[in-house]
Amino acid sequence: MGERFVVVPVDGGAGVAGDREHSDAVVSDPAPPSTGGSAGGGGAAAEEIEEGEDSVFEPQDPNTVVPILKYNREPNKYGDGVPKENSPFINNTENDKGNSYDGTNMALFEEEMESNPMVSSLLNKLANYTNLTQGAQEHEEADEDEGSKKKAVKSPQMGTFMGVYLPCLQNILGVILFLRLTWIVGTAGILESLAIVCLCCSCTMLTAISMSAIATNGVVPAGGSYYMISRSLGPEFGGAVGLCFYLGTTFAGSMYILGTIEILLTYIVPKAAIFVAEKKEDELNALLNNMRVYGTCCLALMSVVVFVGVKYVNKLALVFLACVILSILSIYAGVIKTIFEPPDFPVCMLGNRTLQNLNFDKCLKTDFLDNMTVTTKLWSLFCDGPELNATCNEYFDNNNVTMVQGIPGLTSGVISANMWSVYGPLGMMVENNELSSLGGSDSAQDIYMPYVINDITTFFTLLVGIYFPSVTGIMAGSNRSGDLRDAQKSIPIGTILAIATTSFIYVTCVVLFGASIEGVLLRDKFGDSVKGNLVIGTLSWPSPWVIVIGSFFSCCGAGLQSLTGAPRLLQAIARDGIVPFLQVFGHGKANGEPTWALLLTGGICEIGILIASLDAVAPILSMFFLMCYLFVNLACAVQTLLRTPNWRPRFKYYHWALSFLGMSLCLALMFICSWYYAIVAMAIAGCIYKYIEYRGAEKEWGDGIRGLSLNAARYALIRLEEAPPHTKNWRPQVLVLLNVDSDQAVKHPRLLSLTTQLKAGKGLTIVGNVLEGTYLTKDAEAKRAEQNIKSSMSAERTKGFCHVVVSSNLRDGMSHLIQSAGLGGMKHNTVLMAWPGTWRQSNDPQSWKNFIETVRESTAAHHALLVAKNVDSFPTNQDRLGEGTIDVWWVVHDGGMLMLLPFLLRQHKVWRKCKMRIFTVAQMDDNSIQMKKDLQMFLYHLRLDAEVEVVEMHDNDISAFTYEKTLMMEQRSQMLKQMQLSRTEREREAQLIHDRNTASHATINDKAETGPDRVHMTWTKDKLFAERNRNRECNANVAVRDLFNMKPNQANVRRMHTAVKLNGVVVNKSQGAHLVLLNMPGPPRNRGGDENYMEFLEVLLEGLNRVLLVRGGGREVITIYS
Repeated sequence: MGERFVVVPVDGGAGVAGDREHSDAVVSDPAPPSTGGSAGGGGAAAEEIEEGEDSVFEPQDPNTVVPILKYNREPNKYGDGVPKENSPFINNTENDKGNSYDGTNMALFEEEMESNPMVSSLLNKLANYTNLTQGAQEHEEADEDEGSKKKAVKSPQMGTFMGVYLPCLQNILGVILFLRLTWIVGTAGILESLAIVCLCCSCTMLTAISMSAIATNGVVPAGGSYYMISRSLGPEFGGAVGLCFYLGTTFAGSMYILGTIEILLTYIVPKAAIFVAEKKEDELNALLNNMRVYGTCCLALMSVVVFVGVKYVNKLALVFLACVILSILSIYAGVIKTIFEPPDFPVCMLGNRTLQNLNFDKCLKTDFLDNMTVTTKLWSLFCDGPELNATCNEYFDNNNVTMVQGIPGLTSGVISANMWSVYGPLGMMVENNELSSLGGSDSAQDIYMPYVINDITTFFTLLVGIYFPSVTGIMAGSNRSGDLRDAQKSIPIGTILAIATTSFIYVTCVVLFGASIEGVLLRDKFGDSVKGNLVIGTLSWPSPWVIVIGSFFSCCGAGLQSLTGAPRLLQAIARDGIVPFLQVFGHGKANGEPTWALLLTGGICEIGILIASLDAVAPILSMFFLMCYLFVNLACAVQTLLRTPNWRPRFKYYHWALSFLGMSLCLALMFICSWYYAIVAMAIAGCIYKYIEYRGAEKEWGDGIRGLSLNAARYALIRLEEAPPHTKNWRPQVLVLLNVDSDQAVKHPRLLSLTTQLKAGKGLTIVGNVLEGTYLTKDAEAKRAEQNIKSSMSAERTKGFCHVVVSSNLRDGMSHLIQSAGLGGMKHNTVLMAWPGTWRQSNDPQSWKNFIETVRESTAAHHALLVAKNVDSFPTNQDRLGEGTIDVWWVVHDGGMLMLLPFLLRQHKVWRKCKMRIFTVAQMDDNSIQMKKDLQMFLYHLRLDAEVEVVEMHDNDISAFTYEKTLMMEQRSQMLKQMQLSRTEREREAQLIHDRNTASHATINDKAETGPDRVHMTWTKDKLFAERNRNRECNANVAVRDLFNMKPNQANVRRMHTAVKLNGVVVNKSQGAHLVLLNMPGPPRNRGGDENYMEFLEVLLEGLNRVLLVRGGGREVITIYS
């Protein structure tokens, strides 16, 4: 299929009909007539172009039709009779009229230019290339321009700051920073919190370096990280990791929605809760149920927003980002303010335990009012009544109530107390160990008291899993590569700067939180000790509401972004066609909006919302993001180590060691966060990988895994060639010589079935075929034959390679295959072919001569040879042979091939139920009993299970039947030679007559010799025929007399005697066997006896159904040693 440029007319306005017809006549692209008139027509068209060149390519009248360049993939229609000047190859417009191809400057390359554009045209196309944005710009345009003409696509104008830095900043900073970072610092301590932050930020920084290298190694279209991974590691890895990244992005949407609802119900409108706990122990379940109900409603609302107006999500992105930045600035402002004036957020302590300051006003047991001592609301929470003599909780009686400042300030020295971790089980009370505490605690009653307790069991690895989502989002810049003015410059700088900025923010926040906030308040996850305020909000300035409102809108925006991005990622995977069952999600609305993908995303997102706990959802999406980052690092490391020619990133500050370190860190973090989640995520990715490998579309993306396979194959081939394989490693590496019919269809597909059963998918299989002719004329037939053979190999489940050779004759082609098939150490050592069953009926003796020459060449090349007789009766791979035997007739030792082949066949389910029998032949002077014992011992050492039988063949006299059969064979051979000679003579005569008839004279002068004298005669055609027929009759009579007077050759008689006797014994013992394996006698050294050799083999195999003739390659292939 060639590619060409065609000039087509475009109506520039209300042109005159006559002009339009004239222009069409000049620049249209009709198929040239097949008759001789094409040259004249082409010449006329050329003349018309020359005469009216100014009017066609430089129209003076603005209403004329302007030809433009159209790139057409149809086959080129210009034949040899049409001048090449008629087909322009580059864009001829007013701006480049001086550069048009006139057919003389580049005439040397005119044949190439029929299928390949000129460089100037290629550069023009590349210069006008525009990459559509990954976001929703194309959808916005479709919405705004629906029903009207599409407006011109603007060239990307976004720089590093707006296009990469700010989107990454918005995606990285989010819900964990506002809702969980203070709790992580209080639980893990400053040192371990810094370790968590440094570990996660190092992982993302190393991943960003690898991603920058991949992203700057060419253009990254829609799909972002999925595109990078799939094109670097192949469709299997790309599909697996792409779906993992999709699941991670979807669960991130769940996490952001849960964060939104947590802020709404805990800090903004707590009274909006539907489920209210009557008992303290039911508070957690009530919170989770509220999260499920409100989360589902929020998800439905966000999905509708994304479905209806995705453009509003992108336009509000800057508003959400502004909320994040303002919130962070308020935190820093609040920390600075604590140095001079710490905010007043007292925490009420009973002994050393922290109390929930929700249902009481004063942190006092009793108060003094109107000169009277009265109990407070706190008293009633721990006592069974408001009276002073009421029975109270023992711990309440034994300990005093104190107040500590929740935010003592940056210079208070609280940093030393917050340096170390305080992990604990579920239900453990948040305590300040620096305060005194007296006993009397009843753990059974404590759960009903208003203490601040751990809602989950805490440990280091859990906190890593919860924190890691706060550093994800580094792919935001690469996902927007189409929007960037210079993506290869902006992506590395913007992404790395964003990670550096957020890492600085996280590190400083950890230190500042630990230095400014009391430890018990840090460990209070929901701010119950400060009247339900957001803990990080108590630190902010000017008001806690800055953080609350800012974090609320930040979580909303991040959730909308996830619900916008995840369906597009799934759509990109579906449109690649690598996962067949996902293809329905590639469709959408008229403007391309992924409707079905959005529905699936909403369904998966609902699963995360039904989990309802932010702390439980965070490790799940950590797994999927970590797996994605792991493969980004792997892709960069593989490409760097392979040094593929196309690996030329503009970002130079990368190294395979850094990528490998990042990959190892990702893998370690997966198991640190949650080993069981890691195993589940890897199992999901593995299942997707195997599914794509088994059912997915075959894609060739020039990926690194293919390059890695090539390098590994090259290394292995070089190692294999260093020394021949040991006998223990020997297995048949088979060259299958297939024949095809005139339609290039495979003649004997059962040969491929036999190969599959013999190989069981192991070792090398090369399926070869020879076509007679020259490659230039047989190119299409060779490709068709190769395609048919590959289809047959697929149908028969034969794993291997196909090699079709075109040669001037079949004999040489077979020789080339035997000599040159394979590569290095992966060359065949066994040739498998079918017995030429129709050799007797064939008029062409070359068919059986080719067979014998192939036998000779296999022997000369020291290759084993397997010849299958009646191969079409062999079982298919779907057949299951019942109880039966595989009979081995071991006449000559051939290196053990006869022993090894039945063992290999019985590994396959087709032959599994068959038993192996070995027959050997004893001569008169052999001890058959001792032979049987020796053979049994030999098989025992070979670890082969087989029945053994020794057959005695006595030296009988040669029978008359044998003598007669030999005579018939030789007479037939002699007759065929006479027939061949007469056929050749007839052909020569026909050619002679044809030459004489076509000559200018009809009379032929010839010199004829009669007796001893030369007589000059004038021959006519009738005389010539009469003389030839008379000579032929004389010769025929002599030949017939010679045939009846023939005596058979004694060597042939002896060979025929062996064939007849051995055939009788084999038929007697093995006629009912499923398969008979037999030593194949070698061809005669004298080529004159080739036809007799074929007769001997026919006699030897007569009466047997499935036979496999085996000829060893001259080396031992089986050993008794371990």
